[in-house]
Amino acid sequence: MNTASPSTVVSTPATPRTPRAFREARACAAFTLIELLVVIGIIGILASLLFPALSRAKENGRVAKCLGNLHQIGIGLQLYVGDNESRMPVMRDATYGTNAVASTNAPLPSPDVVLARNLSGTNVWQCPSDRDGIFLQSGSSYAWNSLLNGQDADHLKVFLLDPGQHNIPVFYDKESFHKAVGVDKDVNFLYADGHIRNLLELGGTR
Repeated sequence: MNTASPSTVVSTPATPRTPRAFREARACAAFTLIELLVVIGIIGILASLLFPALSRAKENGRVAKCLGNLHQIGIGLQLYVGDNESRMPVMRDATYGTNAVASTNAPLPSPDVVLARNLSGTNVWQCPSDRDGIFLQSGSSYAWNSLLNGQDADHLKVFLLDPGQHNIPVFYDKESFHKAVGVDKDVNFLYADGHIRNLLELGGTR
């Protein structure tokens, strides 16, 4: 009886990589790195395009809040005029800034003081884009047109001229707070209006 000899398992040694194989593997790795760098570059470009748009969107929200403040200030001024025989108040903005020169005349009360009874709280005097501390220094981010002091609210004039009350600014931003939305919209204005039932009209651009 013939006995079959056990099969012999022959292990084949791993074929060592040739220099060409190494070069191909390294080429694949280099290509992947280049792809990664390209993706990072594209993300950087998209971010540079997206961030200004997001900044403008956020600033537009602050502009809306600023206009809302001016609208409330206008209502407060209208109430004051109604209680004072249709006369504009007599007041002057408080000075601000390290180089501000104090007035030698008897200081007039500032708008936030004069209109305090007609407005609720002090938040309406602070523009949300006022990052230079103007509100903290002077009590208001908004400037008052002192040329209107004591005038008849129904017949306002500027230097004895009557440009139309829709062209006369009453309050406006003290600085160009809203540069992010464009040069022509960097300052918000509150204009006077000739209608007694609606004394003040809001204006958002120059």
